[in-house]
Parts: sequence; C-alpha cells; structure tokens
Amino acid sequence: MIEVTQLTKTYGKKHNIFTALDDVSFTIPDGASVAILGKSGSGKSTLMHAMSGLDRPQTGKVVIDGEDILTLKTKAVDKFRATKMSFIFQSFFIQANENCYDNVSLPLEIANVPLKERRKRVTDALESVELGDKIKSKAKNLSGGQKQRLAIARAIVNKPQIIFADEPTGNLDSATGEKVEDILFGYNKKNGVTLIIVTHDPDLARKCDMQINVKDGKIESIRESKTKSIANVTKKGVSTV
Repeated sequence: MIEVTQLTKTYGKKHNIFTALDDVSFTIPDGASVAILGKSGSGKSTLMHAMSGLDRPQTGKVVIDGEDILTLKTKAVDKFRATKMSFIFQSFFIQANENCYDNVSLPLEIANVPLKERRKRVTDALESVELGDKIKSKAKNLSGGQKQRLAIARAIVNKPQIIFADEPTGNLDSATGEKVEDILFGYNKKNGVTLIIVTHDPDLARKCDMQINVKDGKIESIRESKTKSIANVTKKGVSTV
C-alpha cells in the first residue's frame, strides 16, 4: 500500500514561490493500476517524483509498506527505490550502442545478481515483451515501439513491487501504444505489481483501476473503476466517484 499524506512541494523563494503540489493526500492499494492525470504543468510529474523519492517535498509523507521513504537518508532511499521500484519514461532512456541483453542486464548487475540467474531473468524479461529474438541486437536499431518494450523489460527484470510509467506511450503511434499498454496492464494483473501511469491521455487513464486527476498542484478528483473495487481511497474535500 502507498499512503500519500499532505504532500506540499514549492519552488522559488519569497515573492517568487511556485506551489507545484498543494496538500495532496490519497491511498493506493497494492496491485492497483493508477493513472495520475492532468494537463502539462498540473503537477502530475512532480507528484510521481515525490512518491518515488526522486524529489523531496517540503512537507508530507509517502508511506510504502509501513515506511515513510521521505524520512530515509539518501543512500537508504536509493536502495529502497532500486529494490522495490522501476521506471519507464516517454524518451526510453536506453543505451543505444548496447545490445538488448546488456540494456536489460544493467539493473541486475547493479544489484549484484549472480551471472547464471541474471541470464535467465534477462531472457525471461525479453521474452515477456516479445523481444526474445532481439537479444543480441543493438538498441539503436530497434523501432520506437521495440525501444519502449525494451525499456519495459529493463523495468521488470528486477521484479519490482511498483512501476512508475511517465507518459509511456507519448512517443508512439496509436497501434504501437496499445501494444505497450497491453504489456504493462498484463504484467500488472499477472504479477500483482502496482502500476502508476502519469499521463494526459484520458483514454489511457480510463483503462486503470483508479484515476487521480491533478490540477494546479491539487487533487481535483479521484475516480475508481466500476469493474474493480479499490479500497482505502481517501482525500478530504475531493470528489471520489
């Protein structure tokens, strides 16, 4: 479970203060698929960064499995993030001159996973995103959709509890984007992994169990899927549909 309580994040000083997050609170059950939805500049990416410990808000808590990650020291939060979280970004952030195997293997190398186990997990991850035949291909030679699937393989190889995906289909055409979405939601349902997608796309958001709408740094509304009950979704003063 992820419990976000009264997060406030500001930038600037004195008369030039900009409030990116304003007293944000909600709870996400384990294994849910969640869309953080809003226009550019709404605060949705700042919220993702705060929830994952990539950025430190001035006030508030982010409690995951009973531990407030915002109280951890830098090395501790880095370790927490490396073992329990993974990230997928719109711009892929893969190593273009490395082959697919080496791209996916990197998180396991950092985690000191033994070579034999590393090989199996990399192969399994590439197979799961239909890139098993590209294991020796250089990343720069892949199509846009294949690059994003490679990024997904890298994200899941460490078996994270939480996946953050920031505009994961933003650089893809609609057909390729749907394929990437199917992989993400399929992995979420099959493995019980919490999937948090930052997006401005309402069609993608509607596929999630829960939609958190952000506007001007505040939670405008929280909507639950009508096909799946999501417990413990709370926000004082916010509509929950």
